[in-house]
Amino acid sequence: MRQFGVDTSHIVRQGNRLGIYFLEAGAVQRPSKVVYDRANSAVSEVQPGDIDWKAAFGGADWFHWTGITPAISEGAANVCLEAAKAAKDMGLTVSCDLNFRKKLWKWGKSAGEVMPDLVSLTDVAIGNEEDAEKVFGISAEGIDVEAGEVDATLYQSVATQLMERFPNLQKVAITLRESISASNNGWSAVLYDGETLFVGPQYEIVPIVDRVGGGDSFAAGLIYSLLSGKSDQEALDFAVTASCLKHTITGDFNMVSVADVEGVLKSGGGGRVQR
Repeated sequence: MRQFGVDTSHIVRQGNRLGIYFLEAGAVQRPSKVVYDRANSAVSEVQPGDIDWKAAFGGADWFHWTGITPAISEGAANVCLEAAKAAKDMGLTVSCDLNFRKKLWKWGKSAGEVMPDLVSLTDVAIGNEEDAEKVFGISAEGIDVEAGEVDATLYQSVATQLMERFPNLQKVAITLRESISASNNGWSAVLYDGETLFVGPQYEIVPIVDRVGGGDSFAAGLIYSLLSGKSDQEALDFAVTASCLKHTITGDFNMVSVADVEGVLKSGGGGRVQR
């Protein structure tokens, strides 16, 4: 992490081991499958008070949490809430990726019981076409995820319902994946600010090299863009394009530069050799 300029000085080292997961990569009509191994990991055993959030957030502008964290254990859920409260108290912008993972919610409470307190402290919410329904029961008529096709305009209703339930939300972003097969996806997203629905560019990604990390790379692109002062439309376009490029890279991390993303935005993504 340090080699990419990430500050690791506030990492708390404790517990017996790191959590891992196993991915069986799918192709064509065979879907990818994930097996989680997070029990008794360091993050699953974390408790409130283990992290000095005032020190960790010193000089920071933004705090991002993911729905995977509170799913791991009760302690992780409580620490996530502790962090969000500390971030709000210190004036940071708080964002989340709803990231519903049914295989992880095993510790006693459901996502619907835990997530509302967290999202109520959040300014920017990000999710995919299923997260709002799986976590909060919020959906819109006409949406059929299983059919493999998505209509961007239908998701304004989902975003509106989320903002009505959680008044602190200033923006809601929803990634839109058209699953033609495991190797061929359409990719886009929408961003809603309570008044205007912004629609991002649409890419056909075929063949997919690795879709794991697609949502994370979208969130990173959106956060980077909003912190950089880009308009909502510019931020959405950048985030969708950055995530599109992630699908061409093996591994969780989006190993592209800002210039790479901007280059695709300018060229339309023709993929010509650069000499």
